[in-house]
Amino acid sequence: MMIFTEYKNTVRWLIIAVSFVLVSLILWNTYVFFQNFKAEETTKMKIWAKAQKELSKNTDLNEDIGELSIEILQSNKTTPMIIMSQDGSYDSNNIEEKKANDSIYIKRLISKFKNEYEPIQVVYKDEVLSTIYYGNSPLLNKLKYYPLALLLIIILFSAVIFFFYRSNKNASQNKLWSGMAKETAHQIGTPLSSLIGWAELLKTEQVNPNYITEIEKDIDRLQTITERFSKIGSVPTLEIVDIIEETVDSFDYLKARSSNLIHFEMKIPDDEIPVYLNKQLYSWAIENLVKNAIDAMKGRGNLTIEISQLEDNVKVKVTDTGKGILKKDFRKIFEPGYTTKRRGWGLGLSLTRRIIEDFHDGKIKVLHSEIGKGSTIQISLKRA
Repeated sequence: MMIFTEYKNTVRWLIIAVSFVLVSLILWNTYVFFQNFKAEETTKMKIWAKAQKELSKNTDLNEDIGELSIEILQSNKTTPMIIMSQDGSYDSNNIEEKKANDSIYIKRLISKFKNEYEPIQVVYKDEVLSTIYYGNSPLLNKLKYYPLALLLIIILFSAVIFFFYRSNKNASQNKLWSGMAKETAHQIGTPLSSLIGWAELLKTEQVNPNYITEIEKDIDRLQTITERFSKIGSVPTLEIVDIIEETVDSFDYLKARSSNLIHFEMKIPDDEIPVYLNKQLYSWAIENLVKNAIDAMKGRGNLTIEISQLEDNVKVKVTDTGKGILKKDFRKIFEPGYTTKRRGWGLGLSLTRRIIEDFHDGKIKVLHSEIGKGSTIQISLKRA
């Protein structure tokens, strides 16, 4: 097992290389078979032309040869052909009667046959009696598209394998992140319980009450973080809450703990907007967006949160005046591991997308961005 893990990439590339060689050999053999089939078709038509020539002789015609020629002419029931006489009249074989009577169609068919095979002339006593134009038989036409069909099947099969591997990998990653989230919540719980005890003990001492109040706020914050991590590994419970109130709470908390060089602004409607939310996870998503915006502005600029509703949808927009995002990276920024920070893990926006799209059945996207001027990220949720 250890050996397989060590050489897993080598084995994977070896399988890909062998598969490529096998596919190439199949396609090459198909091409060779097709060319041989065409050569046999040409030989068959040359024999057919000779039989036509024998029947064109009016003198010294041997009865046995005549019967053989007729038999050869009648035996070809697959190759479409047009026999053009010197006087401009023509006859056809293995072509639908209705199409054979259409002179325009016949001209187009002759042009097509010329591209497929060299026409055969029936010559008798240095005189060209007729010219035979012929094309691929139905079987040969089917065989011509066989490599394309084979390639399509291979591509579809490869796509199925790729998406299966990718979904399997994503499932494994999700299990890993869920396990890490639950373990983090468990690990935080122990010192958190101790901090609660110390806070109660400090109340009995002569300590500035404002200090204890701030400590209790941070303890509440740690409890919220613990609940967030515990919910990531399971299906969270949603309840009808006012999205404006929840957004304002997160906004105020971050505003109080951010630099004075950042100008915070909030644009919200006067009326409540009920939405199915998990409070802890939603506030986590808002905090991630706000922190990401602060990082993009390098701690200085304008940050605006705007809430609006359109029919049954609620829009939450987070706008900053930071460095902006390239259009080609609009989707990429939500992928796990994507980051522009030297010490970043690239998990914040990925986690935010999971909270909004997987847990709340909403949408999140970069609504607008301009390099050097800022970005707007929009969350869309259904109204309750």
